[in-house]
Amino acid sequence: MSTPSESFLVGLIGEGVMPSLTPPMHEHEADAQSLRYLYRPIDLAVLQRPGQDVGTLLAAGAELGYNAFNITHPCKQLVLEHLDGISDSARKIGAVNTVLIEDGKFYGHNTDASGFARALASGLPGANLAKVLQLGAGGAGAAVAYALLDSGTTELHIVDLDAERVEHRVAELRSHFPQAQIFAATPDEVPGLLPGKDGLLNATPIGMHHHPGLPLDIAALTAHHWVADCIYRPVDTELITAARALGCQVLDGGHMAVGQAVDAFEIITGIKPDAARMRAHLLAMLEEGR
Repeated sequence: MSTPSESFLVGLIGEGVMPSLTPPMHEHEADAQSLRYLYRPIDLAVLQRPGQDVGTLLAAGAELGYNAFNITHPCKQLVLEHLDGISDSARKIGAVNTVLIEDGKFYGHNTDASGFARALASGLPGANLAKVLQLGAGGAGAAVAYALLDSGTTELHIVDLDAERVEHRVAELRSHFPQAQIFAATPDEVPGLLPGKDGLLNATPIGMHHHPGLPLDIAALTAHHWVADCIYRPVDTELITAARALGCQVLDGGHMAVGQAVDAFEIITGIKPDAARMRAHLLAMLEEGR
C-alpha cells in the first residue's frame, strides 16, 4: 500500500493523446487522496515516433524513474513483446493498456475490460446481459466483448465491416468462453438481430465529434433494450440521446472511461480511488469543453 509521502510519475503513450482527459482525472483524484502524482501525455504524433517505438519509450521511462504508463492506440498490442509479465485477462484479450514498472521490469494489465465490467455493474444495475449485439471488433471491441462475456452474457453477436477481423475476434473469444454462443455478423444482419437482443453496445468510433452520426439504423430499437456506448466525447452521443428518448436504459461512455481510470489508478498506487468523484470530475471537464 502506498503512503502519502510517496510520489508517482506516470505517462500515457499513444498517438494523439495530448487532449486526453485521463491525465487530469488521475491527477485530480491523487490530489484528493493527498498523493504526489504527476501524469504526462507522451504523444507519438508530436514526437514523430512510430508505435513500434513503445518498447524504447518504456525503457527510457524506467531509466527516468517512471512508475507506470497507460498505453493506447496504436500500441496496445505492440507493447506485448516488451513485457516481463502480463495479467491473465490481458493475455486473453491480447492487449495491454496499463504497464506497471517494478524493479526495472514491466507488468501489463488491461483495465479497458475491467473498467467496462465495472461500468456495467454500476451504470446498468439489474440489466439483463444475456443476449447482446455488439458493433465493432477492434481494440476497444475486444476488451468490452471479454467484459460482457465475463459478466454473464451467454449470446453475443459481433458486427464489423472487416470480416476477417471479426471472425478472428470471435474465434479467440470462443476459446476463452466455450460455454457462450458467440457469432460474427455483418451490418446488413443488424435489423434482424436487434429485436431478439437484450442490449446493444457500440464499440465503433461512429458518434465521436469527428465521426458524427448513428452507428446503425435504430428503427428496431425499443424501450426493452439497454444501450451502451464506448465513446465519451461527446458523452451524450447521438446513439445515447436517441436511446434515452426511446426509454432505453443507457450507459454512456464516460462510465467506461472512469472505470478503466479507476482500475489503473489502483494498480499504480495501491490505493482505491473514489469512482463517483472521478466521474463527477470527468463530466465537469466535458461540460467545460476540455
